[in-house]
Amino acid sequence: MEKKKLYECTVIIDGGLEDDAISAAMDEAKKVIAKNGGDIANVLDVGRRKMAYPINKQTIGSYAHIEFQGEPSGIAAIEKAFRYDDNILRFLIVHLSTPLLEMRKRVEKYSVVIGSPEDQTDEEQLQDSAAAKD
Repeated sequence: MEKKKLYECTVIIDGGLEDDAISAAMDEAKKVIAKNGGDIANVLDVGRRKMAYPINKQTIGSYAHIEFQGEPSGIAAIEKAFRYDDNILRFLIVHLSTPLLEMRKRVEKYSVVIGSPEDQTDEEQLQDSAAAKD
C-alpha cells in the first residue's frame, strides 16, 4: 500500500450553468476524488469569476480548490474522470510538498490578503482609484 500524499486540485466549472448544476458538478468532483482513494480535507469554493481567456467559448467559470490526501496511483484515474466531464472546463492537481507548504505558511504569516477588484463595489473602486491619485 502506498503512502498517501497531500494534493490540491483546482477546478473550473462552466459558469454558464445554474447554481444547482454547479453544486452538482462540485459534488461529482468530490465523489470522483473520494472514489479513487482521496480523503478530502478542505474545499474552498471561490465562486464565479471572469476567466483570462475563453475556454470552449465560455468566459465565466466557477472556481474551487479542493485539498485532499490520496495515493499517487489514484491521481491518473481522477484526471481521466475530470477530462471526460463536460461541466469541468479545466483542472489542475498539484502535489503539496513540504517546501511548498513551508513557503505557503511564510506567505500567510507575512502577507496581507487583498480582495479581488471584482469583489469591490463601484464606490470602493472609485475610492481606491482616487486614493491612488493623491
